[in-house]
Amino acid sequence: MSNDTIYIERFQNRDETALSKLYDMYSGAIYGVIIRMCRNEEAAQEILQETFMKAWDKSHLYDASKGKFYTWLYRIARNTTLNFLRKDQKLIQTEDLSVYKDAGVEENENLHVELKGALSKLDEHHQTALKLVYFNGLTHKEAHEEMGVPLGTFKSYVRQAVGKLRDIYAKELLVLICILELLT
Repeated sequence: MSNDTIYIERFQNRDETALSKLYDMYSGAIYGVIIRMCRNEEAAQEILQETFMKAWDKSHLYDASKGKFYTWLYRIARNTTLNFLRKDQKLIQTEDLSVYKDAGVEENENLHVELKGALSKLDEHHQTALKLVYFNGLTHKEAHEEMGVPLGTFKSYVRQAVGKLRDIYAKELLVLICILELLT
């Protein structure tokens, strides 16, 4: 029996020491997921704490036969982050956005144009699946209902679309390398 398993069992029996050990083991990876999603350090720290509190409260629901503890914790973190992002937190604008220009805006716009171009090369159902999940922030369950297709089919769309995007970027990178080789 591994240390993870022992700590998880103790965690499910409401042992605070086990909670602390699991936090030490998994908080770094979970924080990385959260910060990439919300891009706000202060919010990410709050969401991380909330994730572990939810896991503590729902520890009895974890079933090792259905998946790894990290995956269970990841889903809690992802859903907590999505819920945070869906909240309309700023009702009053407190910053004068017209005065300052964000240096990264132009770079982000170029990346957006490039990504939009790659998405346009995908089939319509693949584009829709990716947009619903990654741009609209819907869960797979919400998105498959929106598209009106079975959940398994929807997940296949997402998996196929991501694979095709990898192929598109790999081919474009190969062409760029060839061009650079010819120029040197």
